[in-house]
Amino acid sequence: MWRRSPDLQVLLAHPGGPFYARKDDGVWTLPKGEVDEGEDLLTAAYREFQEELGLPAPAGEPVPLGQVRQRSGKIVTAWAMEGDVDVDAVVPGLFEMPWRGRLQSFPEIDRAAWFGLPAAREKLLTAQHPFLDRLSELPG
Repeated sequence: MWRRSPDLQVLLAHPGGPFYARKDDGVWTLPKGEVDEGEDLLTAAYREFQEELGLPAPAGEPVPLGQVRQRSGKIVTAWAMEGDVDVDAVVPGLFEMPWRGRLQSFPEIDRAAWFGLPAAREKLLTAQHPFLDRLSELPG
């Protein structure tokens, strides 16, 4: 998601869970997730936005930003959508994982924030930087 306020800003999510609790620069991500078997990629993007942020994706025409391959090998496909959300209204979904000897629940993201492009480049996973480049090249 992006907005002009007055300059171009992007919505990024900080991953939840114990591995990221003390990390900041270089770990933020686009709201994203797994594609269910047989699911259309754009449908999955809408669903994951809702699951991760607890908010509906904005109405509008999604603009494809292509794909990137992360260091883990995971391929991320992204779309740009103009919109605005109050990050204080985010209610993230939960995931479970074993931690300190027992199964515990953690938020998928622990916070979301709006960043201008220079700050977003510092916060965002390096592998996702091409999405910022592609977004900044869009007309308008």
